[in-house]
Amino acid sequence: MNTPLLHASSLVLRYGSTTALAGVDLVINEGESVAIMGASGSGKTSLLHCLSGILRPDGGTVRFAGPTGPVDLSTLSDGERSRLRREAFGFVFQQGLLVPELTAVENAALPLLLSGYARRDAEARAAAWLGALGLRGLEERRIGELSGGQAQRVAIARAQVGGATLIFADEPTGALDSATSVDVMDALLRSTVGQGHTLVVVTHDEKVAARCSRVVRLTDGQIVSDSAGPVPPRAAVPAPGAFAGPSPVTTAVAHVAATDGPAFGGAGWEAGR
Repeated sequence: MNTPLLHASSLVLRYGSTTALAGVDLVINEGESVAIMGASGSGKTSLLHCLSGILRPDGGTVRFAGPTGPVDLSTLSDGERSRLRREAFGFVFQQGLLVPELTAVENAALPLLLSGYARRDAEARAAAWLGALGLRGLEERRIGELSGGQAQRVAIARAQVGGATLIFADEPTGALDSATSVDVMDALLRSTVGQGHTLVVVTHDEKVAARCSRVVRLTDGQIVSDSAGPVPPRAAVPAPGAFAGPSPVTTAVAHVAATDGPAFGGAGWEAGR
């Protein structure tokens, strides 16, 4: 049975006189991988930003099935939405948006450090994710010392190190060559929907979209099609050596869960109940 995780209803977003979203309705279920496609200016990134709480829509609602009950993102303060994004959601962007002065493990640990974890615990958990994503031995390299694909794997680790079960990815392969794109999508799918989590991807790439369980297409701020993709969400095959050994991603998740730490569960969760 499909369990709704995000429910957007009648979303409207304007930039001055330009309408980016014109009454969008969309339900995303637990365990899905959903590709959002459309031409430049169609509203796909605006939709992702509203779904993830980065932007507050001018009209409509986004409800998230949080651990203590449903939350209406529009009722949260800016601080509560920031905390929600930091502790409940994960993000992967086209250029990674990693900090070049930091090492791979420091970059991956940032969400935990911002949430109040001790540095030793944060970096241990980050190292577990980097290892699960095929980067064992590269933890102390700075971002400029990594390939584009390796840097995106660091971004994937950072997105999930805090235990997020909903990952948003905005053109995660847009700056990569075709072979590296396949490798990064393998890692992203295996570490999200491969573990029963949910992935929402904005992409121009039909090959990336074909790897997802649903493809949503936008034109002029409206959904014009919403169809099942040709590949089931758990059909992703990891790149050779990327996930060698017995379920290292599951091991990393267990490592994250092993130590108590801050979790988003304050008044903000109750605001939408």
